[in-house]
Amino acid sequence: METKTQTMTDLYEIQDVVQRYTDIISIIADVDVEVVDQHLVRIAGTGLFAGGVNQDMSREGYVYRKVLTTGERSVIYQPGEEIICRDCPHFMNCKEEIEIAMPIFGREPRRAIGVIGLVGSSREQKMTILSKEASFLAFVEQIADFISVKSQERKENARREALLGTLHTTLENIQQGTLVIGIDHRITMTNRSAQEQLEDDDLVGKEVLIEATGDTLNRYAEYRVTIGERAYHLMGSYMKIPQRIRDYEGVLIFYRSREIKNQYFETAFVPHGDKDSILGSSPATLHLKEEIERVAPSSSTVLITGESGTGKEMVATSIWREGSRKEGRFIALNCAAIPENLMESELFGYVKGAFTGADPNGRMGKFELANGGVIFLDEIGDMPLYLQSKLLRVLQERQIVRIGSNQLVDIDVRVIAATNKDLKKMVEEKQFREDLYYRLNVIPIHIEPLRNRKEDIEELSVHYIRRFSSLLGKSEPRITEDLMETFKQYPWPGNVRELENVMEYMVNLAVPGGDLDVDLLPKEMRKTPNQDAYLVPSEMGIEAPIVPLVKLEKEAIRRALLHYGRSGEGKLKAAQALGLSKATLYRKIKEYEIF
Repeated sequence: METKTQTMTDLYEIQDVVQRYTDIISIIADVDVEVVDQHLVRIAGTGLFAGGVNQDMSREGYVYRKVLTTGERSVIYQPGEEIICRDCPHFMNCKEEIEIAMPIFGREPRRAIGVIGLVGSSREQKMTILSKEASFLAFVEQIADFISVKSQERKENARREALLGTLHTTLENIQQGTLVIGIDHRITMTNRSAQEQLEDDDLVGKEVLIEATGDTLNRYAEYRVTIGERAYHLMGSYMKIPQRIRDYEGVLIFYRSREIKNQYFETAFVPHGDKDSILGSSPATLHLKEEIERVAPSSSTVLITGESGTGKEMVATSIWREGSRKEGRFIALNCAAIPENLMESELFGYVKGAFTGADPNGRMGKFELANGGVIFLDEIGDMPLYLQSKLLRVLQERQIVRIGSNQLVDIDVRVIAATNKDLKKMVEEKQFREDLYYRLNVIPIHIEPLRNRKEDIEELSVHYIRRFSSLLGKSEPRITEDLMETFKQYPWPGNVRELENVMEYMVNLAVPGGDLDVDLLPKEMRKTPNQDAYLVPSEMGIEAPIVPLVKLEKEAIRRALLHYGRSGEGKLKAAQALGLSKATLYRKIKEYEIF
């Protein structure tokens, strides 16, 4: 017999198991036993077959071939003499007394995957078998079933390992965090994304408790997930696994908080720049930069004060970028620009079905968006009193509650507030909560107005010339000495924002290759006797000329726009300062052809 190079058949993959069952049959029946696979290769053997394991039996396995084809067992009572043996080399000269061939079936589809062969070589062995033939055949058939079951288990295990391997590879390459939960409520599989988000590289094997909070934001359900002693609030989906897969209970797929936040981030403006972007070399500006550098590493609340247009948002941004939270979000909210009835939902968010007209999927608030980073509350003095108490509670407890929910959400946010109002005076007038004022004013930073740091004017002017020349595709004009002197004498009520608007105006009007001189200044900044008559009180008692109201109104609107800017928000503030409705302001801008 030749030894055949064995292919990976069902029985060959469990060869050690087949050999053990072969030994059992041989001991109980006191006969020699062999097992062949569907290719007629001997997988196991005892006695005279023991030395021929892995040999090709196709030249002699006539009975086995028939059993594999028909799927029916065969008992040869007269080996070497029956018709099936006629092509055998030992026909009419066989030393065997009895031979039994029992098929081993696969499960799906039902087909023979091998044969158990029993050979009695003596008269005594034959008589022993025949005396209890029915029981003996039932015993061998049961062993065949055992081998079949073991084969199926091996295949199922191999299939499961392949599926798990594929699943694990897939999980490792998706961005969502994934936890596969076993029936013992322990994590049986996870991926790198989950480990990163939960900041735990050793999740597998840990007990986990997953509870739905009942809140839904943007189609994602929220879950409170407790792993060991740590609890997390995660947005995602939890799917139960069918009971037929007994090892697993469910799969939690959750999304990175940054991915959820990105869906709302279009409403949160993030300015660029750090303390080095704050231009100027005046003592006040240098002191401001030093303050930013000192307070940035802290997590304490900051209150920035200063006139409108001094750059409070840039200071807040610089504190964020210089601090330990620079990898987190910077979320800005202007309390004066949000309608009072919407401000609470903007700050704290709301869940599905919270109120009529709300986004049906719910919405995340600015505090949650800023979690791990910084929230900048500009114009804090315009926050309604009823919200001030809620903000105070958030600052004290570091937790929020979304509108329409009863779930407390932990937050880790540094708060930076800013105002151009006198909050102390507002506290005295009962327009601002005293306890909130002191909670916000942990680190006070004051920005001096531009008129008190005139050394910065030239550097700022050059900066804005370069910026607007680049934006408008023009060559950079030079500032004349007369113009710079005028700038330094001007009080700049609109501060840096007004200077920026003036420079944009002048660069637009500049002739290519020309200089920026006083003749390009907006009219209200030019020194003319008529303007002085109504811009500056007369000290000589000389009667000032009478100026038409239309002209006064036009100049007042122009000055307000220079002060607050020409953006939508700037025009709204200008209208409020002038005592006009926004619609009236827009109509008069068009009527007077301002800018």
